[in-house]
Amino acid sequence: MLCGQFGCQPQQPLFLTERGRWQNHYISKATKIEYPDTDVCSLPEVSQAAPPLTLSNPDPTAMWDLTLEESVQMALKNSKVIRTLNGVGFSKAGASGAPGSLLQAPGGVSTVYDPALIESNPNYGIEAALSAFDGTLNATSTWNKTDDPAWNGRTIGTTGDTGNFGIGISKYTATGAQFQIYNGNRYNVGGNSNAPSSWTSYIQGTFRQPLLQGNGIQFNRIAGPNGQIGSYGGVAIARLNTDTSLNDFEMATRNLVADVEKAYWNLYYAYHRLESVRSGRDAAYQTWLQTKTHSDVGSRAGRSQYLAQAEHNYFTFRQQTEVAQSNLFTAENALRYIIGLTATDGRLIRPVDNPITAPIKLDWNSIVCEALLRSPELRKQKWVIKQRELELTASKNFLLPRLDLEGGYTFSGAGKDLLDPEDRRSNAYGSLTTGDYQGWTLGLSASMPFGWRRELAGVRNAQLNVAKAKAVLQEQELELTHQLADSFRTIDLAYQQMQTTLAGRRSATDEVNAVAAAFQAGTITLDQLLDAQRRQAEAETDYYSSVVDYNLAIMTLHYRKGSLLEYDNVCLTEGSWPAKAYFDAKRRARERDAAHYMNYGLTRPRVVSRGTYQQFQNGDQYDYNSPAADELPMPMPMNNPKPGVEIPPAPTLAPKVLETGSSSSPVIPIPVPVLQSSGMNKPVSFIQPEVPSAPALTPARNMRYIQK
Repeated sequence: MLCGQFGCQPQQPLFLTERGRWQNHYISKATKIEYPDTDVCSLPEVSQAAPPLTLSNPDPTAMWDLTLEESVQMALKNSKVIRTLNGVGFSKAGASGAPGSLLQAPGGVSTVYDPALIESNPNYGIEAALSAFDGTLNATSTWNKTDDPAWNGRTIGTTGDTGNFGIGISKYTATGAQFQIYNGNRYNVGGNSNAPSSWTSYIQGTFRQPLLQGNGIQFNRIAGPNGQIGSYGGVAIARLNTDTSLNDFEMATRNLVADVEKAYWNLYYAYHRLESVRSGRDAAYQTWLQTKTHSDVGSRAGRSQYLAQAEHNYFTFRQQTEVAQSNLFTAENALRYIIGLTATDGRLIRPVDNPITAPIKLDWNSIVCEALLRSPELRKQKWVIKQRELELTASKNFLLPRLDLEGGYTFSGAGKDLLDPEDRRSNAYGSLTTGDYQGWTLGLSASMPFGWRRELAGVRNAQLNVAKAKAVLQEQELELTHQLADSFRTIDLAYQQMQTTLAGRRSATDEVNAVAAAFQAGTITLDQLLDAQRRQAEAETDYYSSVVDYNLAIMTLHYRKGSLLEYDNVCLTEGSWPAKAYFDAKRRARERDAAHYMNYGLTRPRVVSRGTYQQFQNGDQYDYNSPAADELPMPMPMNNPKPGVEIPPAPTLAPKVLETGSSSSPVIPIPVPVLQSSGMNKPVSFIQPEVPSAPALTPARNMRYIQK
């Protein structure tokens, strides 16, 4: 550090033998950006993507007529990673960019592997918790040599060789007891002739059973053997973690289905928005041509003022048409993204399902009851409450004194050799097997802290956690009822707006016809005609916007009350296992069937779960692997909300679509997918069971379904 007139400046130190090897390494190697050595194949949807459709490249190779049912099926089939729109794509406010959540935060997305990852976690998974009760093999082998000095008038050395060898097995039981059996062998060689070599062998069995603290199946299922206060990692807690992960996966799947519906109906709106502004553009162009004709012949209707107004009106509609065309491509790309297709394959997706336009009847009480029962958010919080209650039960066990019953039994033997087949009594194992040398021990050990300060704090903390979890559940239920009330108002408003905009659409059409006739008669000016044409285009757009709002409001109601997956006939079930797994499961079931039933009585743990959650409320649960699965009844139409929501058949609403390219689309057979939950060490998968052919699809979205 040199200090002068202008302050201090840092200086590098000086070395006598500086060779520059290390600094060259850091400059040329350590600061370089390197590329990882990985080998992951790209998806065909990535490598075979065609150039995107734009205003400069607007013509698709074909039009692809796609139903909402097929869109949901594709999304489930192509979703190992659960995608989300998060405002991506096109909405009625306009285009909103491209997806980016996976690139920015890949660690926070949900995948089909998540439930299996939680279940197979080596720290807090189910198998990790069960491993605490597995037997453990322990083995030791040590050699010791001693050469110690001693004094008896002169310095002499005392030498000796010893060896210890042993092997044993220890295991914890569900009641907290620890059993151990151990075989030890000790070898000893003295340093003089009066102390010959000898072997000692013994087999020892010991046990330690907690009588108060740490005792019981319930405690050991929650905290595990040797559990500590405030740290619970038993089988019951691990199982709750798995159930919570399945609940999270269900919510992620529900969000995916909701995004598919949003993208589908937004694309539907984009087509009608384009058709509305294009009709206005064509009408404005015809008006401009007529005004230009009048201007060419010198008519009063062709004054320069009228001509400029008509031309400006035409370019305004043309600009709106270009924006609507680009927004349509953006909306179509958003639908492709959420269902897992390539960005562009030359075809342009065109929705063919008609939205609901009929009124629905809502029953508030039944919908609230159903939402309180089926909401996955409430069900997840109830799992949290159950976990906190189990932790409270375990924490109370630590208020008991530590009192353990200990005991053991030992068989011993000694001899000159470890094994000697010719002389049984001169070897250690021979002497051991005679049973002449036995011993046993039995006793109690106890410990108890003064004040129980840490234990009482643990119980109080567990009680506060239970109170907090229950208070959160109550507030969640209150928030859910507010959301349902908002959905009620939104559905009613959307329907009223749909009726109002429909009437406005008819009025705007009548106004254009009347104003056009009056303009031809010369009784009104051109600007009045242009304003009428503009209002007609806006009324057309507003009507289809209200139709989409109405359908999205119905979807949102199902989303909030937890019936969206049933509404779209999506069922979560476990994926198929290898054939060997089914063979082993059958073998274990036969073993349990042949065993004798044991009533555990008071040691039987309390109930944690109420059984399997019934995903479909209007049907009987059944085994989808049974032969009867091919004789499934047809469910209610998907557009009919379940309990509390009644929808009459929707009238036919002929959509107006953009006529570009061929109207035909290739036939793409897509069987009904069944969304599957995870098994142990196995990702969630989407299977396609064989079902008999279903009747033709209708706008009501009839689907066959498989229920667990």
